[in-house]
Amino acid sequence: MKKNLQTEFSTRQYMLSKDFEIYYYNDRNLPPHVEMHAHNYYEFYFFLEGNVKIQIRDQQYPLQYGDLILIPPHVYHRAVVQDMELPYRRFVFWISQEYCNHLLDISSDYVYLQQYVQIQNDYIFHNDRITFNTIQSRILRLIEEQRSDKFGRAPQITLCVDDLILHLNRLVYERNNPQNPQVIESLYQNVIQYIEDHLDETLSLDVLASEFYVSKYHIAHVFKENMGLSIHQYITKKRLTACREAIQGGGNITHTYQMFGFGDYSSFYRAFKKEYGISPKDCQDMVSLS
Repeated sequence: MKKNLQTEFSTRQYMLSKDFEIYYYNDRNLPPHVEMHAHNYYEFYFFLEGNVKIQIRDQQYPLQYGDLILIPPHVYHRAVVQDMELPYRRFVFWISQEYCNHLLDISSDYVYLQQYVQIQNDYIFHNDRITFNTIQSRILRLIEEQRSDKFGRAPQITLCVDDLILHLNRLVYERNNPQNPQVIESLYQNVIQYIEDHLDETLSLDVLASEFYVSKYHIAHVFKENMGLSIHQYITKKRLTACREAIQGGGNITHTYQMFGFGDYSSFYRAFKKEYGISPKDCQDMVSLS
């Protein structure tokens, strides 16, 4: 994490700006006791590191890397640091009720998460590393833009804020509203077909998510549930099959592994040997001898 993005810790619990504020904190030896407190704005809290619990009303929740916590206005809470010697790292994003109302006028999709938390009193959302890395990249982009002096800074900051909020709302909505089995099966089959048709092109979760207009988390989850393999494992197996068939058909080994997305021969060799128990050259020689 870039050190110049860090903010010195402050006990201030009110906003200086009208719409939103965002901070990256990395602290040790904080005051041992934080009083229960509440705000008149929404607090999005993203946990990175430390031995910390968060108390919301009368319940304490242990935190793990990637957790998103949303504290609505007027809900009492505090962080409980268990080990003062460990680094305590987190992002804190404050957004006013007025700005949320402004977003609501644009679309209710911007405030699904805020409304869900207030109705369900469900404040903690766990994320895997891939999902949280996507969230973190949006946060860092916003902080960097705030600290820049580039042309178009103000409208770009607004775009970053709105994009972050909408991304979080979409993430939680998709988890709470899984698609029906027919739609999931259709997505799964379409992903398989797309991989089959594009083995010689760049294939990644980002590419697939963009192609099918769903989150990376959702598409990875659907695929693993149906196939029992990660998308990366499946793509590698399909590419190895295509390489074996090309080599057995007389194809040049170097041209073949490059065509099907293997960056270098050593990684291709290891994957091929692991999958088939023989080297690519031995596979080619076996065909010529038969």
